[in-house]
Amino acid sequence: MRGALALLLGMEPDIEVVAQVAAGDAIVDAALTHRPDVALLDIELPGMSGLDAAAVLREEAPDCRVLILTTFGRPGYLRRAMEAGAAGFLVKDGPVEDLAEAIRRVLTGETVIDPALAAAALSAGPNPLTARECDVLKASVDGATVADIASKLHLSESTVRNYLSSAIGKTSTRNRMEAMREARQQGWL
Repeated sequence: MRGALALLLGMEPDIEVVAQVAAGDAIVDAALTHRPDVALLDIELPGMSGLDAAAVLREEAPDCRVLILTTFGRPGYLRRAMEAGAAGFLVKDGPVEDLAEAIRRVLTGETVIDPALAAAALSAGPNPLTARECDVLKASVDGATVADIASKLHLSESTVRNYLSSAIGKTSTRNRMEAMREARQQGWL
């Protein structure tokens, strides 16, 4: 998909594709090397996510505007993208002409957001999780044990269990991995 998209965008007279990368970990280096005006990023990438890369680009390449293009049109991802400094967020179901126009608009300083996704994001409720519940869920990544989480966050194991239980209840899930997945999809982590 990446190669085909680059070819189609390359056919636009005012757009030049200066780099393509297959993994999120390569985004920042490519941006610092090639200095694009706009970086077109997906969310789900091997290594660093597009959302994490957008946040790093905001710090390390502030002149590079980020446009997220993804199949994951979830309000939470939109929220996280905007918090990371993205200038736009589009779902991959539109024609390439719309994408080219979005790139042009982002380049002029506009914010471009898929209208249906913007409406869904506005109707989504606020984050019900406390900051500490978010910290505990984030520390749960890769199957960390309660003891590992407690040690990392300087909490007791019973406090970690309480935060996890609360987060599971608030996300209406059955376990901490589901709670973490739901919280990420909602843009709370």
